[in-house]
Amino acid sequence: MTRIGDAAGFHAWFAERAAAHRYRVTPAPLDGLNGWSRDPRTGDLRHRSGRFFSVEGLRVRRPGPDGRSWTQPIIRQPETGVLGILVTRFAGVPHLLMQAKMEPGNVNTLQLSPTVQATFSNYTRVHRGSAVRYLEHFLAPGAGDRVRYDALQSEQGSWFLGKRNRNIVVETTGNVPVHEDFCWVPYPVMAELLRVDNLVNMDARTVLAGLPGTGGGRGADGPPGPSRPVHDAAGLSHWLTSAKVRLRPERTGVPLNAVDGWRYDAERGAILHHAGRYFRIIGVDVEADSREVPSWSQPMLQPVGRGIVAFVSKEIRGRRHLLVQARAEAGTFDAVEVAPTVQCNPGNLSGDADRPPYLDTVLGAPPARVLFDTVHSEEGGRFHHAENRYLVVDGTDVPVDVPEDYTWMTVGQLTRAGRIGNLVGVEARTLLACVHTLPGHGAAR
Repeated sequence: MTRIGDAAGFHAWFAERAAAHRYRVTPAPLDGLNGWSRDPRTGDLRHRSGRFFSVEGLRVRRPGPDGRSWTQPIIRQPETGVLGILVTRFAGVPHLLMQAKMEPGNVNTLQLSPTVQATFSNYTRVHRGSAVRYLEHFLAPGAGDRVRYDALQSEQGSWFLGKRNRNIVVETTGNVPVHEDFCWVPYPVMAELLRVDNLVNMDARTVLAGLPGTGGGRGADGPPGPSRPVHDAAGLSHWLTSAKVRLRPERTGVPLNAVDGWRYDAERGAILHHAGRYFRIIGVDVEADSREVPSWSQPMLQPVGRGIVAFVSKEIRGRRHLLVQARAEAGTFDAVEVAPTVQCNPGNLSGDADRPPYLDTVLGAPPARVLFDTVHSEEGGRFHHAENRYLVVDGTDVPVDVPEDYTWMTVGQLTRAGRIGNLVGVEARTLLACVHTLPGHGAAR
């Protein structure tokens, strides 16, 4: 099937693709991973090719005389990959070319991915595997291709050091042969699929957030006033720039074997936190007959517990606004980015003093005020069974006046900011893709 018409048709196709392939992911000790080794001097985990990624140590210190400091393992992947969605129109309706793709860290193995999802090492074929399908539309668009969106976007700053991928949307009028693991999905059906737990993967969601025709809202931005945003573009830029100066942490690389509070557990073959919090670094052996390479081994970051990612949404001056925060993370490329109202893992909080603002507002919202509530997986190529509960909560009773690190943005303002690289974090972008599907929140037109 090359094109589906509704959600039922999609699920039938997806189940068929899941049954057509063989996958196996087996835990393996880090010291026994084929092609990987721990540096005898630093303890850093590296691939024998010197490519793909490494696991290293990082020391972080918050600004100010009382700034908290810590050390942690972090994934360093300096390569820039390609995440691309090919779009065409059938009977005037935008359709997205999506693939059923296996990743070793996915909780359900197979998820819906962009047309192209490839690291630089993958698409330059360091692994000597097969070529990446449809890559030419994004790296060398043809006469029938029109680039609609192209930006370097950051990824999870708590787990990656300076990681960015190129997010691209290309609209084509050409005749595109469709491989059996791909299909054209109408955008209205994609909006339905975003409400299904662990189906649309992170790489697809981050590109969907920049899809043209989403998040425009009602009317253009303008100065504060009736039926206008709370803040204009200059005011928002001033707020974020001030936060980048105020919140920027100091970051220093350290050997992985010198990271305080973490240790290599020989019995489990993994790197663990002494209190069992945050995450582990584990190893896996992978077999997948649908991938460019049928088998490989790799380290993975395995979070402890499920996170909460949420927007508080509120009608202000006749415009739908989202409450966002300026958030500094250990490895974020530009240190501080726009993040959702709440972004945390409650299991990592040490007490009430650690509870972030608005967490209780989100978790205590009555069902009638929960506008969106779906569990989505994070990037399954590097993270093992990483899940966040994504919520949008109506915050009618939340005051317009907010703490210094928070501000209100319209859906359109946040969408436009998200199309510029390194301004809006990946958690906010992935939730923004979900927000675009909500009535009254600037859905795709």
